[in-house]
Amino acid sequence: MNPMRVLLVDDHALFAQSLAIVLSDFPSIEQFSNIKSVDEIEATIERDKPNILLMDINLGKLSEEDGLLLAQNLLQKYPHQKIVILSGYDLPVYRKEAKKLGAKGFINKDIEPEELLHILEAINNGSTYFEKDGVYVEELTETEKQVLRMLANGIKRKEIAEQLFMSERTVSNHLQHIFEKLEVSSAVEAVTKSIQLGYIPPL
Repeated sequence: MNPMRVLLVDDHALFAQSLAIVLSDFPSIEQFSNIKSVDEIEATIERDKPNILLMDINLGKLSEEDGLLLAQNLLQKYPHQKIVILSGYDLPVYRKEAKKLGAKGFINKDIEPEELLHILEAINNGSTYFEKDGVYVEELTETEKQVLRMLANGIKRKEIAEQLFMSERTVSNHLQHIFEKLEVSSAVEAVTKSIQLGYIPPL
């Protein structure tokens, strides 16, 4: 059993404190710490050399970047750092993005402490953890995501076309592709499913 040093990046002080109390009961946790500012991350990584860095997605006041973008930037500088996303935003698109950027796992915050520990131990020993949900969605393009977000905000096709400098026919083509990829038949269904999958934030 390799003892672990765990660093948490999360803006919820109460959650961080609760996790620290829970994990301190396990002998395999050598050190648990959390940062109060993202400016401390690099110095803390270099000083404490954490085996695993737990990163929330929504960092609130801690950072203007979300956790996925912050993780991606950190991995460019520390490619061997094991980063695990620990978030309540457990959506297929986020899990896919986390895996793509090089995170070692994606864990829902609604997890039992013992299970969390087992997953962290496995990751520390070289495994990865991405729970399968059986949902496969063909990747949307950036333009399709943009059209979807505008649609969700109640913007009409004509206005979408004007704002994106394209014809209404092109907007309609994008929508058709979106419907096919999401396997839906209306704009309302597309927006609803996109929220469920994490393509657009909840309204």
